[in-house]
Amino acid sequence: MKEQSVVTDLRKQVFCEIAKIAYESENIAGDIEAIPYKITPDEVPHYRESVYRERQIAAERVRLAMGLSLRPANKPVHITEGLTGSNISDKYYEPPLMQVIPSACDKCPDNEYEVTNMCRNCVAHSCIKSCPRGAISIVNGKSFIDQSKCIKCGRCKAACPYDAISHKVRPCANACGIKAISSDEYGRASIDNSICVACGQCMSACPFGAIADKSQIFQLIQAIKKGDKIVAAVAPAIVGQYGPKASLAKIKTALLKLGFADMYEVAEGADLGCIAEAHHYVHSVATGKLPFLLTSCCPAWAVLAKTQFPDFVEEVSQELTPMVATARKIKENHPEARVVFIGPCAAKKLEASRRTIRSFVDFVLTFEELNGMFAAKEIVPATLEESPIDTAGATGAGRGYAVAGGVAAAIERTIKEYYPETEVNVYHAEGLADCKKILMQAKAGKIKNCLIEGMGCPGGCVAGVGTVISPEKAKFFVGSYSEGSEKQVPEKESLETAERLTKMK
Repeated sequence: MKEQSVVTDLRKQVFCEIAKIAYESENIAGDIEAIPYKITPDEVPHYRESVYRERQIAAERVRLAMGLSLRPANKPVHITEGLTGSNISDKYYEPPLMQVIPSACDKCPDNEYEVTNMCRNCVAHSCIKSCPRGAISIVNGKSFIDQSKCIKCGRCKAACPYDAISHKVRPCANACGIKAISSDEYGRASIDNSICVACGQCMSACPFGAIADKSQIFQLIQAIKKGDKIVAAVAPAIVGQYGPKASLAKIKTALLKLGFADMYEVAEGADLGCIAEAHHYVHSVATGKLPFLLTSCCPAWAVLAKTQFPDFVEEVSQELTPMVATARKIKENHPEARVVFIGPCAAKKLEASRRTIRSFVDFVLTFEELNGMFAAKEIVPATLEESPIDTAGATGAGRGYAVAGGVAAAIERTIKEYYPETEVNVYHAEGLADCKKILMQAKAGKIKNCLIEGMGCPGGCVAGVGTVISPEKAKFFVGSYSEGSEKQVPEKESLETAERLTKMK
């Protein structure tokens, strides 16, 4: 679950400093090199055993925030190495997107059972009796587990009447629903980028802030300073992210102060996808042409389905995702504009890099990164005047996409509105582990004739790694905004718009 902590405070500070430099600095390289000393300004370490390690970690966070890769551990490389190639106004970051900062990783034990000081050396010795490999003995009056013999079965933990045995798991690996994290030769976390779908749950789970994604803040601000027309496409989950009084109209004012030219709701694109997928379901699934339809708006889910279940490629919806549909609509209205998707999701950065999408979506920012930009310019959205926005442009259905189950619910409501004779069967999964499980059930033929919604983050987009507030609060704000919408389902005529945008070159 997303929680604000010292780690998120440090990330915000890095984003803020990068944004300040991008907006104001006349000595970019020198000011970037100085950021670690701003974060750790004195000789007393705040979070690590030494100021040198704190500064080293801060330096790597700065590089990732610049869209650059981590520095090699065995070569002297400046923080600003590669800055020239990154100091541009075009979308830019060096893959891979998610990286483990080696100096920040605490080498957490992974799947290890250990006796704690709660052990009372009881007479029953249930732990010893339960161990099938004789890995437990009494040492200095306490039970002791020989790790060389332990097979990680957990029977000792289950048998202990005092809960004195701890099962230690690596938080990042435990959060990864597709087992993309293992240990390197030094015991540090290592991400297998061949299967990672960039959901970012590992980043949220790491209590040391050792995993981070790359940002495009610096490049976006270069585009703003250059005078490019920058239009924001804000995801439905943005409601409430900057406080209960920060309405969408106030957030638009805040964006204008940052240098944006306009703002669109991505919920409008969600509406287009909703009516298109409702039509697709009625004419393909309900007629038996397809066994089921998989939603595609969550990129982590869609990539998981396409890469690990290649037989399902045809079943993954081919309709435009909300981000892409909105971006195409913006480009149709403003051909010269550069589109910035602002949302809760790190995986959208990978989606935007696809060959067929990169010409429509120029940059991707998370709410967290945008918060750093607000801090750099000392902008507090909740305190601003409201700017005119078209609140009738999106429906409750599209705005509800931000919450787990919301996509399927929106499509089901739309089908019932326009195709009342069609029976709708809906399944939804949240979190990659459950997503993989439901796909395996579908592969086994246990799920048929239905719409399957998948969300990579437990709770849906409101629980994305780039959010600012807790999923529970975000769900409440999104629900209230969705329910208060003037229209609850998209108009059937919107299907023509969806088809036109799909054909857009």
